[in-house]
Amino acid sequence: MYKNLATALRAACVSALVGAVFIPPVFAQTPPPVKAGFVYVSPITEAGWTRQHDEGRKAVEAALGSQVKTTFVENVAEGADAERVIRDLAATGHQIIFTPSFGYMEPTLKVAQDYPNVKFESITGYKTAPNVATANARYYEGRYLAGIAAGRMSKTGVAGFVAGFPIPEVLQGINAFTLGMRSVNPQATVKVVWLNVWFDPPKERDAAMALFNQDVDVIAFHTGSTAVMAAAQERGKMAVAYHSDMRKTGPDAQIVAVTHQWGSYYTERVRAVQGGTWKSANLWGGVREGMIRVGDFGPRVPAAVQQEVLNAQKAIGAGRLQPFSAGRAPVRDNEGQERVAPGQGLTDAQILQMNWLVEGVVGKLAR
Repeated sequence: MYKNLATALRAACVSALVGAVFIPPVFAQTPPPVKAGFVYVSPITEAGWTRQHDEGRKAVEAALGSQVKTTFVENVAEGADAERVIRDLAATGHQIIFTPSFGYMEPTLKVAQDYPNVKFESITGYKTAPNVATANARYYEGRYLAGIAAGRMSKTGVAGFVAGFPIPEVLQGINAFTLGMRSVNPQATVKVVWLNVWFDPPKERDAAMALFNQDVDVIAFHTGSTAVMAAAQERGKMAVAYHSDMRKTGPDAQIVAVTHQWGSYYTERVRAVQGGTWKSANLWGGVREGMIRVGDFGPRVPAAVQQEVLNAQKAIGAGRLQPFSAGRAPVRDNEGQERVAPGQGLTDAQILQMNWLVEGVVGKLAR
């Protein structure tokens, strides 16, 4: 009986195996990493504009790990060189390319036409396309806050400003900084030196030194290196760090830093490519969105001044304080023309097209 039962079972098993169709196991395939390219207008230095964007790139890697592979090319001149580099990144399989410099806008648009399946992020640009998004930060919000600190700390009431090019973004910063100073010292003035270059450390240093010889005891700048901060440290003056915290360069000179935070935005946009949800957009974010932060106070800044600046930062983030709004008195330019009527404020469109210098700025636009 047992023998016959065993024989029957073996026969049944053989029959089942013969009639069965083998189905191989199914393993989930890991999608290939998103290839993200970054183009930088200057070398990656210890601090500055390019440093902050590279910190943003590193934040993408930290957030996405093996899901992303990043590439960067540094010290790429605006114009033909930029087009060549952007085109090379597009041709080598990069699905999203970040181009953080105003002069990269046109080269980005030109390459984007030839690579409709690649996504492009024109940082500080303003022209979009179906596969080109733009993003920028409200740097002027941080400038206004830094102006409050400078106005409180300056003994001469005279500040300096080393500026790159007279584009609206830079004019917004100069004007907001001046308005911030004059909100606590109505007689404060700001002297501007135009360089017509973004990154030239020797030229930046010379401009700072020239300003320090004109009663300037606190200085701000819109250039790409730490040269102005180093000059302030050398001369025993005060400076506002821009783009990055620069206390390593000016441990005694730095009174406050206006820093740009790109990591969250860059990560969000790479994730959108990964998930197939990327769409062209135009973002202009500031304190409220976490893209601008003021802090990193130097040791000479009293606690009361620090708190005043931080309180103003909270007010801007909550929408209670607008740097380009007028109180009871109008806001005038430095030629006497009324630009903001009492109780009114500038629209985003007016801010983006700014082409004037506010009352209190000594100097004229570089043409």
